Amino acid sequence: MIFSSIDELTEYYKRYGQSMGFGVTKRSSKNGDDGKKYFTLACSRGTKYVSKSKNLLKPNPITKTQCKARLNGCIGLDGTVTISRIVLEHNHDLSPTKARYFRSSKKLEPHLKKRLKLNDQAGINVSRNYRSLVIEAGGYENLTFGEKDCRNYIDKVRRLRLGTGDADAIQNYFVRMQKQNSQFYYVVDIDDNSRLRNVFWVDARCRAAYEYFGEVVTFDTTYLTNKYDMPFAPFVGVNHHGQSVLLGCALLSNEDTETFTWLFSTWLDSMHGRTPNAIITDQDKAMKNAIEVVFPKARHRWCLWHIMKKVPEKLGRRSDYESIKELLHDVVYDSLSKSDFMEKWEKMIEDFKLQDNEWLKGLFDERNRWVPVFLRDTFWAGMSTTQRSESMNSFFDGYVNSKTTLKQFVEQYDNALRDKIEKENLADFGSFNTSIACLSHYGFESQFQKAFTNAKFKEFQDEVAAMIHCHTFIERLDGLNSIYSVIESKKKFDKIYDILFKVSFNEKDFEIQCMCCLFQFKGILCRHILCVLKLTGKTESIPSYYIFSQWRKDIRRRHTHIKCGFDHFVGNVELQRVDKACAAFYEVASKVINSDHDFLKMMNWIKDIKDEFASKETSPANIVEEDGSEQNQVTKILDPVKT
Repeated sequence: MIFSSIDELTEYYKRYGQSMGFGVTKRSSKNGDDGKKYFTLACSRGTKYVSKSKNLLKPNPITKTQCKARLNGCIGLDGTVTISRIVLEHNHDLSPTKARYFRSSKKLEPHLKKRLKLNDQAGINVSRNYRSLVIEAGGYENLTFGEKDCRNYIDKVRRLRLGTGDADAIQNYFVRMQKQNSQFYYVVDIDDNSRLRNVFWVDARCRAAYEYFGEVVTFDTTYLTNKYDMPFAPFVGVNHHGQSVLLGCALLSNEDTETFTWLFSTWLDSMHGRTPNAIITDQDKAMKNAIEVVFPKARHRWCLWHIMKKVPEKLGRRSDYESIKELLHDVVYDSLSKSDFMEKWEKMIEDFKLQDNEWLKGLFDERNRWVPVFLRDTFWAGMSTTQRSESMNSFFDGYVNSKTTLKQFVEQYDNALRDKIEKENLADFGSFNTSIACLSHYGFESQFQKAFTNAKFKEFQDEVAAMIHCHTFIERLDGLNSIYSVIESKKKFDKIYDILFKVSFNEKDFEIQCMCCLFQFKGILCRHILCVLKLTGKTESIPSYYIFSQWRKDIRRRHTHIKCGFDHFVGNVELQRVDKACAAFYEVASKVINSDHDFLKMMNWIKDIKDEFASKETSPANIVEEDGSEQNQVTKILDPVKT
């Protein structure tokens, strides 16, 4: 038989499969040496079943039976399609009455798509929407699709659509927030039909926090992709307590290079053009392209967890999978140097004959983006994954759910952020009001105890405690420049083994560096450097440049004095005036007062202003008595606004 196009043949074979009672799938396609294109359409129950279940006691249903029924076709040089071979026999039962459930038989006609769209806009839920189509068709058996197909289509439509009410509400909310604080920043992106497409916003406090915590940023879009109409895309940093801090967020309609480029550029504008030194994302080509355009100088790291999670999928079918997996973990996590990684990687590829594995080839070519030993010379705030973004996402779980509308989501953002700020304030109080007892008598531990927040001092103490597992000796002494060897004993799989670390120390300039690069990576001195300081007797104090400023508790950070644009200011002009005055005064106090003379001048000016205001008589209409009522005005208390 000859057909005019591959689509015509595919539809013909699908109709044949539906009449006989089997599903159809496209199996393969390749270009021949003769210039023709060859392809195969086959029974959906073909190929061999491979179990992907992680629990042997709960196996997945088996659909594959290695059925040989298939159709081979060829696209000629003139564009016509010819059937070259066909196998009609199946090795399983056929049922025409059940054929409508096969994926290849499902089809949603354009006029039905329009009906579903209109009914959804009218507020009719998917179940009722689908049942009306069933009744109209005269029964389920007369439809070529199921309720799940309707739900998937409507979800796709909603992703690109925001109702007028939602769009207006979001716009009004943003305008209101900006009136309360001019530093509230938002951008609404619309398409050619004036439909809302993407939304980005960041409040004044988050923008100020970026000044201190914007060196390393994680960005992730996986949280809301399947639960909500639009993916939620937060920019997240790490504060001085090691907590996640929000640095802006967006709701997106697409996840392509154009959308990410728009978002990154918008976010950069909101942060006064200051790019982060490093950014962590998942292994997404669109994100990579956008980052290269907008943040060309930033170090871009792929989430290590997302990459290692793909190992079972990419290599799990091999009989020697467990051995490869164990060796791959050793190569990735336990390589001490770049040369060590290269040597182990090459040995793994050769021993298991993985030269033709395209996935591993691609990872090796991009090793500078994900292998820890290639990245530890850069400050990442101790992060190797987008877990920060995911933890920020989970923080919103108590405020939004699968039924939350977009305008509700934007408003609930305020409530969630308020809790986040309270947690930071509590941690600030904890570091102010309490201290963690030192483990040793070394002066440098006391120095870090006074400088670091409690959470970060605990991490430093972990290094102090681990000194017990280290043995230090001088390898080479060259004047004031010395090389020390630190042998650390570690336990793995109930076995104890030793690892050698080299530490260089210039006593004149007090420059000390370890090959583990923990200080560069995390901002905390490692156990190996502490051992060298102990051996050389430099235990009383260390230079301040080794006390990483991002972890200090004695720094006054501007963002902690900025009120967020929460709606409790709405309609309260007095609170708005007080907030603006406090913000203006703090700017003067933090940037202008640099001496006792400036301080006295400012205090005298404040005293004069207070005396001037005190001399003015207050209007009787605004005098509030002890019971809280006003003498000349009665205000009716209304019900809360319904959500």
